[in-house]
Amino acid sequence: MSDKPLSANIAAGLYTFGCKVNQLETEALAEAFKTAGFRLVPWESKEMAILLINTCTVTSKAEQKARRFIRWALKNCPETAVVVTGCYAQMDPDGIAGLDPSAERLFVLAGDRKSALLDLPGFLARETGEALPKVLSRWFAESSADPIREAFRFAPGDFSFHSRGFLKIQDGCDNRCAYCRVPFARGSSVSLEADRVLASLRELEARGCGEAVLTGVHIGQYRDGPLDFAGLLGYLLAETREIRLRLSSLDPESFTSALPLSNPRIRPHFHLSVQSGSERVLERMGRRYTPDRVREAVRFARSVKADPFLACDIITGFPGETSNDFEATYQLCADLDFAWIHGFPYSPRPGTAAYSFNDRASEREAGLRADRLIALGTERRRRYVRRWIGRGVEAVAESAPALPASQGAAISENYLKLLFIQSGAVPPKPGSLVRCRLLDGTPSDAHFDAVAEPE
Repeated sequence: MSDKPLSANIAAGLYTFGCKVNQLETEALAEAFKTAGFRLVPWESKEMAILLINTCTVTSKAEQKARRFIRWALKNCPETAVVVTGCYAQMDPDGIAGLDPSAERLFVLAGDRKSALLDLPGFLARETGEALPKVLSRWFAESSADPIREAFRFAPGDFSFHSRGFLKIQDGCDNRCAYCRVPFARGSSVSLEADRVLASLRELEARGCGEAVLTGVHIGQYRDGPLDFAGLLGYLLAETREIRLRLSSLDPESFTSALPLSNPRIRPHFHLSVQSGSERVLERMGRRYTPDRVREAVRFARSVKADPFLACDIITGFPGETSNDFEATYQLCADLDFAWIHGFPYSPRPGTAAYSFNDRASEREAGLRADRLIALGTERRRRYVRRWIGRGVEAVAESAPALPASQGAAISENYLKLLFIQSGAVPPKPGSLVRCRLLDGTPSDAHFDAVAEPE
């Protein structure tokens, strides 16, 4: 028996599947573990006494990846307690628990109780004597079984895995698209009060954070009394001075003239949740816009920003999608010249309306269609980068300890990953702003060569 707290010299690992909301929530959990005295270590090191896995349920492949990783952890880290939470844990807790037949080292906490995990590190830090799995069993047993939806407790001030700040302003979704079960996992739309959003943003700005990513499950559904998402953006811009704002994914219908996108502090990078370029397929999906509305959204974005980086999501092989429907989607993406296309095959999700549809394309055909879109997106990204060679961009410096002292890494305002040559002896602080000019390098690479320019 030891009288030392469990956090003393104990390492914790964290792994995230899925969206930026999950990433932000993992950042908050990492901060809680560090505050309680735990060491954070890479999961690859296999050193951790506790491994927390934050899961996703968007596609069957996301769930498959989570199961594979859980099995890997149980097999390769025999002394590690594995805690699984997130949307997949919300939808199938028993299936996940069955991955550990011994029921000794695997603990599953449903996504609607995820915020309770913020209290776990402090609880463990006060415990002594018992082995970690036994303490975890007691904590899970003592924790309330009732749903705890405190979506906005996840508000990290210190980021372990990102140089940019992330600010969660919204959670859940009021839509019921035929293919998506995220609303079943995260519930209806809820929004963080505008004053609290502003307070968090000001805190990030005071810490020297050059950019904050406004994120949520569907930020276009933000609502605080009479204030909608456009109103929130105007309020934040008026009440802060320098910090830049990057927007996470938006539906095309959210792009209206009310959005203050022309403000230079709004990053010229927009990700549209398009899903299809066929009006018939969009209607069957339960989407609330047409391909013409997608075109209007893109025209508006380009009218207020000079050559912004535009990306989109596309689902291929949705039930009823014919070859003509797909060609309409492909042509829409080509015509609108998206700089990146996240194309992925339709995945039937239990509980959704489309799960009972029987007329979907074969997995092979859906995969081939997704591959065509990805190839198009790759080619258009190269074309986009070539247009920017020789031009100056503002970027956010990232932590890059493996690079030589003369080099640095950054994310540009238009979402290009840069490796830059430093102009001064002192490297920029991670999270701070740096001016760069793109060099004529190899646009097919994951990173692009640049040179830092004096302010």
